[in-house]
Amino acid sequence: MDILKSLGHPEEIFNLFKFKMGGCRAVMPKLDYESMTESLRTCYLYLNQTSRSFAAVIQALDGELRHAVCIFYLVLRALDTVEDDMTIPLDKKVPMLNDFHTFLYQDEWCFTESQEKDRQVLEDFPTISLEFRNLAQEYRDVISDICHRMGVGMAEFLEKKVGSMKEWDQYCHYVAGLVGIGLSRLFSASQLEDPEVGRDTELANSMGLFLQKTNIIRDYLEDTQEGRAFWPREAWSQFAGRLEDLAQPEKLESALSCLNLLVTDALHHVPDVIAYLSRLRNQSVFNFCAIPQVMAIATLSTCYNNPMVFQGVVKIRKGQAVTLMMEATNMSAVQTIIAQYSQEILHKVSLTDPSREKTLHILAVIREKSALSQSSLRSRTHHLSPMYLSAAMVLAALSWQYLSTTAAQDGHSKVWLC
Repeated sequence: MDILKSLGHPEEIFNLFKFKMGGCRAVMPKLDYESMTESLRTCYLYLNQTSRSFAAVIQALDGELRHAVCIFYLVLRALDTVEDDMTIPLDKKVPMLNDFHTFLYQDEWCFTESQEKDRQVLEDFPTISLEFRNLAQEYRDVISDICHRMGVGMAEFLEKKVGSMKEWDQYCHYVAGLVGIGLSRLFSASQLEDPEVGRDTELANSMGLFLQKTNIIRDYLEDTQEGRAFWPREAWSQFAGRLEDLAQPEKLESALSCLNLLVTDALHHVPDVIAYLSRLRNQSVFNFCAIPQVMAIATLSTCYNNPMVFQGVVKIRKGQAVTLMMEATNMSAVQTIIAQYSQEILHKVSLTDPSREKTLHILAVIREKSALSQSSLRSRTHHLSPMYLSAAMVLAALSWQYLSTTAAQDGHSKVWLC
């Protein structure tokens, strides 16, 4: 039960309860599905089926930007599904990836042979491409261009492994940095953000790289078990003969050293994340960009020096995620969150870790960029009496159980926790 995982974090229990009681609407207002075309409603259905976390923040975007980003996400999800499907032979997959952007303008193109869990976005691609063609020209140009560049990059890495750290950056640029660049161009095209947001590709690229590297680090075990290798050889070859060897119990010390090296590398994008978020002016765009980034640094803090990365799935608590969603709505709060998790990582740095000095250096830079005092960090800690804590947890647990039961009886599908 989600609430049990947050027993030592009373603010999370409070926020889970608050979120369930309607606090989610402050972050993700309810959409007017009745005013949408049937094909657009179907696109939002696919969005909710393929991404719970991104679906939430996409649907909170203002105006026509919301639809543009929804379609952008589904197009790239379809492209990514082709890349991930190990049953498609290379001689068929490579041309598909290279030409995928052209399918946006083909009314009937679809692919019905995928075995991936998100295959519906390929099987019903005509619905997605129809809504793509209904977008304004400035949005279509961005989506088509990014889809083309990403497909070419994915095809390149199908036939080679991620070797050097430079190649890791290049791969992450193709599959995520380009997403950041594309989204930034959409923000500017909507006129909700200044043109500079869309022009500064370096900061936008870092936004994507930070999220992608976090996912790659977290998903080590799942990827290796499915025959995928995204950790760069330059990193893991320092500690093991094969990437999958890091999961062996006798390799734990070496595995943690490799893990910490990659977390440290990912943290180098955080100063750019802070700079990027500082430029945003529209509230819905800020929430959209900030929430995944604070969840990423929380995930990195959980992964750092954590043996569970090599034994199972490492995730942040749902109460933790809800708290981050509700709090990361302004730059001051985001800086506080970044500083908090940077400090958590700092406390975990071992005296014997090979990356210790590099880790300490980037954490110091992040601390300087976040520009927060210890008193600001302490303000996030709730000092509650034992009696109050006990009462609050019992009340929240009973309320959560009641709300979960009534929600199940209601039978309606929910997005995220709403």
